[in-house]
Amino acid sequence: MTLRRSNLALVLRSLRDAGPRSRARLAADLGLNKATVSSLVAELTDRGLVREGQVERGGIGRPGLTVELAGQSVCGIGAEVNVHHVATLALDLGGAVVSEHRRSLDTASLDAGVVLDHLADLVTRTADDVAAHGARPIALTVGIAGLVDAERAVLTTGPNLGWRDVPVARMLRDRLGSTDSGGYPIVIDNEANLAAIAEATPGDASRRDMLVIFGEVGVGGGIIADGHLLRGHQGYAGEFGHMIVDPTGHRCGCGRTGCWETVVGLRALLDAAADPDDPVRDPRLGLEDRLAEINRRASLGDTRTLAALERVGDWVGVGAGVLTNALNPGVIVLSGYFAEVGSWMRAAIERRLHDAVLAPHAGGTRVELSTQGFTAAVRGAATVALESVFHDPTRVERRVGSSIGGTP
Repeated sequence: MTLRRSNLALVLRSLRDAGPRSRARLAADLGLNKATVSSLVAELTDRGLVREGQVERGGIGRPGLTVELAGQSVCGIGAEVNVHHVATLALDLGGAVVSEHRRSLDTASLDAGVVLDHLADLVTRTADDVAAHGARPIALTVGIAGLVDAERAVLTTGPNLGWRDVPVARMLRDRLGSTDSGGYPIVIDNEANLAAIAEATPGDASRRDMLVIFGEVGVGGGIIADGHLLRGHQGYAGEFGHMIVDPTGHRCGCGRTGCWETVVGLRALLDAAADPDDPVRDPRLGLEDRLAEINRRASLGDTRTLAALERVGDWVGVGAGVLTNALNPGVIVLSGYFAEVGSWMRAAIERRLHDAVLAPHAGGTRVELSTQGFTAAVRGAATVALESVFHDPTRVERRVGSSIGGTP
């Protein structure tokens, strides 16, 4: 990457992470001279990525206009395949939601090709929404439940989906009629990693060391260390759900016995809370509706529901304690279904966490419930799709008639 491209990206990321500022403030913050910053801002403006904002107040000397992100020119599209649904979401450069679609689907009972037919339909609808917004998609990132070989864009194994060695990106590209050279890039990633990225708010120092535990039928996680997603040697870090916590316990979908997700996954809660013919255990019904019913029963004091929530919360705390002893995060964010019913489990989780962690006061680790719920993974996917612009703003073409050259 050339020095000028690097500096364009530096300015754009700074505006994202620290907010609007005058050119003079940007120059001081980034260690660049004012002429260089003015040239860089002019080019970013010409590419439709930034615009002038309000007069900056409180500075020394003559006040200048702030520079802020202009979100309307490009969008990142995120998509998700989970056991109970497929979903898409588009974000503009400023992080505003431009389009959102979701379809309840019992994906585990369907062939991968059928599921991706549904997902491609939602992606097409989302791309149409983006075009109607006057923008264009810059990239598509797909989050999926299971082990992902990101380099080959293949889901190597998804135990709860029943998929193995599925070339997700290629199959989607075939259905969308786009290619990496003629359309927009398509990449895939583990959904829990993407949920962690969604929770790692730029500029929030309290979330620079964080674990995100994402609960659905399966349980996964993302590790944010010093502000960066930790992927591990081959990209498989964060498979928290397959820690063995009960060697004499239940058989997991992965084929082993006693995995953490067998005692904290959605099935564990619903099986404990309701009989087999109870609607809350019917996968054909919307998951949010079923969890709302769990919340309703808990609020009415239903003893079976409360006992199920307490038991699962206790096991969540067991696993969280193991992870905290190993990693000492500043915060553990409970996402997915945990966020929907976590208020009933939180006391049990925190009690067990404090019992399990050797360091005083659980090493300072706090437990929070995600405010994004089931949208965390797809929002994180859209965030990653936009990252290509923040890495290289020249991916967005200049407007016709531009003659900007500029210094580094």
